[in-house]
Amino acid sequence: MKRCIIIGKPNAGKTVFTLNFAAYLGTAPLHLAVRQDKTTSWKTYGLDEAIEQLTSPKPHRTLNLQELVVALPARKGVKRIQLIDTCGLVEGIPEQQDIRRAMAETLAAVRDAHLILHIIDASRVKAAGTVEALGEVDYQVAQFGQLRDGYLILANKIDLPEAKEGLELIAREFAGHQVMPISALYQQGFKAVKQFVQRHI
Repeated sequence: MKRCIIIGKPNAGKTVFTLNFAAYLGTAPLHLAVRQDKTTSWKTYGLDEAIEQLTSPKPHRTLNLQELVVALPARKGVKRIQLIDTCGLVEGIPEQQDIRRAMAETLAAVRDAHLILHIIDASRVKAAGTVEALGEVDYQVAQFGQLRDGYLILANKIDLPEAKEGLELIAREFAGHQVMPISALYQQGFKAVKQFVQRHI
């Protein structure tokens, strides 16, 4: 089964995207596998319940790999893939041990992924000094991603007024990479993301 990893900085909207994209693809209820220290626990959520319990405006709500299996129509029937939600990546080495561990698990998982969806908060890329601002982590993910055929930048939060300028900046900074505007919250742009994923499985 192919693995599609959702990666980016904290509060970029990775978990909201993962949950809403799974729901958009018809996955209901959401059977979430949480991986921590080589153990796996399972929990089943409705979409609203999952968003309420698994997301937060505070950075680093996600500290474990969270996986969902979704089905996509393919040339010969249906293909199943794993959507993998990850810990937000930050510049430097975090002080908190649980964040360091979660980031290490994320970096290990990205090496094994077939597809990489790199989420950037288009509304905050110009907010210097904030965790969401465009930074070295984004450039490093893009540099790694360009080695893969299945790498896509998702410029998220396009529903917010500040995102238009942010999208232009992302397109300039990552010229040569495919950049797709989305709103993870409102499922805008999901049809194009689905088509991209289908082409690469």
